[in-house]
Amino acid sequence: MNVSGHSTRFLLLGDSHAGPIARAAAAAGLPFVGGPIGSGRDFNVGFFDVRDDGLVFRDAAVQERHRGFLAELGVADIGQLAVPLVSTFGLSAHFFATTENWRIYRAGDGAFPAGFLSGGLFDDIVRAMARDALAFYRHALDLGLRVLAVLPPQRVPGMSDPLVFMAAQETIRRALGALGVEIVDLRARVTDGAGRQRAAFCEPDDPIHGNLAFGRLIVADLLARGL
Repeated sequence: MNVSGHSTRFLLLGDSHAGPIARAAAAAGLPFVGGPIGSGRDFNVGFFDVRDDGLVFRDAAVQERHRGFLAELGVADIGQLAVPLVSTFGLSAHFFATTENWRIYRAGDGAFPAGFLSGGLFDDIVRAMARDALAFYRHALDLGLRVLAVLPPQRVPGMSDPLVFMAAQETIRRALGALGVEIVDLRARVTDGAGRQRAAFCEPDDPIHGNLAFGRLIVADLLARGL
């Protein structure tokens, strides 16, 4: 989506969590390019290559959308961008938190050993799960781009463990921050006392996504950052 006649403010590349951001930006008449280009599970491992002619997504449909966005901006590769990159890649923490995947690490009583979720083994596992998402951000930063990552809605579907969700999200947040990515973190504004997304910011009849109101808060945060 681009609003013609105005200077583009940012490129948005993300999974379905980018949808409310795109809708809110479009509703506000904010000039931007981009939006969701695939599912969250598609942007963790093995999803892109860097070739002589630039970054290429391995999935043909994703690459077609990506190339279309670049064409709107008049560039051939993200390395030629003159605007910030906003992304949600690697931040669909519910995929990392699938309950069954963590059963082997639990003690006999079903609980995790003390300190496991804040420990080095857990960090290493989650970083490995998201290794190419982290590599994507690192590549964009190495190109000299200003890069922002948006934390997901604090919603945990039934297949996922809430404690692992929160801990995995924190692992990725720290990893991105250490790289130099700016983190858009609205948790203090949208969650209840238990750290879960309040209903006012949830897409109804949907277990994981934020709604337009959530997208508006994200867009306001981006604007406050000068985008």
